[in-house]
Amino acid sequence: MAALASGVSRLRAPLRADDTDRLLASLQTLGAGVAWQGDEVTITGVSGRFPRGGRVDLGDGGTPTRFMIAAACLAAAPVVVDGSARMRERPVAEGVELLRRLGADIVYVEAEGRLPIEVRPAAAFRGGSVDVGMTRSSQFLSALLLIGPHLEGGIELRYTGPVTSPTYVTLTLDALRQAGCVVERAAGVRDAVDAGGPRALDATIEPDASSAAYWLAAAAMNGSSSITVRGLPADSIQPDMAVAHGLVTAGAGMQFTAEGLTMTGADELTGFDLDCAVAPDGALALAAAAATTRTPTRLRGLHTLRVKETDRITALAAELRAIGCGVEASDDELIIDPRTRHRHPVTISTYRDHRMAMAFGILGLHRGHVAIEDPRCVEKSYPGFWADLGDVLDAGGRPGDEG
Repeated sequence: MAALASGVSRLRAPLRADDTDRLLASLQTLGAGVAWQGDEVTITGVSGRFPRGGRVDLGDGGTPTRFMIAAACLAAAPVVVDGSARMRERPVAEGVELLRRLGADIVYVEAEGRLPIEVRPAAAFRGGSVDVGMTRSSQFLSALLLIGPHLEGGIELRYTGPVTSPTYVTLTLDALRQAGCVVERAAGVRDAVDAGGPRALDATIEPDASSAAYWLAAAAMNGSSSITVRGLPADSIQPDMAVAHGLVTAGAGMQFTAEGLTMTGADELTGFDLDCAVAPDGALALAAAAATTRTPTRLRGLHTLRVKETDRITALAAELRAIGCGVEASDDELIIDPRTRHRHPVTISTYRDHRMAMAFGILGLHRGHVAIEDPRCVEKSYPGFWADLGDVLDAGGRPGDEG
């Protein structure tokens, strides 16, 4: 939003990670100004049209890739959008097709339906109404809504099927509204953003609930522990706030104060049954907690996990079984039975997936004897994760009294 706005925006305490750094570098390539000072970034906007094209590489980032494909439709010269080997396997065709319906000129450089793609300037590209069936990711919808204010006629999405991960669409619309855009919503039926704006932003970014979820789970599963996530407000609409409420269902304690959100552990968590469709990323933190409970847990609404950084349903099932849990897996759910778990040393495969590494990293706080392959994969979203985990260990002692 800041890059496409008019004027200079200031964002305080944004997430610093490979995903966001690559997105900022890509926006610079297309002509936005980006300057860091401490934990504040200043972005000089392009008033709705990027003056340059170029080649951009978003690495493993699904969200920045899909946002950039849409943003590239507003560039004055061709833009090639590419990513990692895994990102080249992940779906982008639905987003491309939606943009083509609005007049975008997008071609696949190598394989149909996959990255890399080339986005070319198109005089016919403009806003309007577009019918949307169920997509494999809500990121396609957010991408269209984010460029909507800069399109002639704005944008209207009319839903002909269920909306995937609708909580993330809600988050996008809320951000647009806060930036001064005119938003209309009939939940599950239509979402629209009028042409005009957004204004330059001056905002402090909330802590990332998706990353905080692992610390909330760590506190919940470790008896007398408590962890406070500073600055996370009770009225946050980040979808992964659902993790905190799921952990309370399992027996943990939760309290909001002026400082933030505090999660307190239970001597033993109880298994729970939870629909994770509103918070699919948070399901990995919940799966880690489920491996420590007294009774089985059922996590539902997981259908989008098959096309994330890895097939997370298969990956979770394999690694939970490695620590002795019984697991039943389908395309939409996991049933985790922790009663056969053991404490033997294990090496966890991460499948280049940052959330797999973090989920089993915090599980190591509970059981000990966990080695993580490819720990640097957390750099995608949380480069300081292992340092923070070390601080938690220093503050609270060794896991399971066993080191």
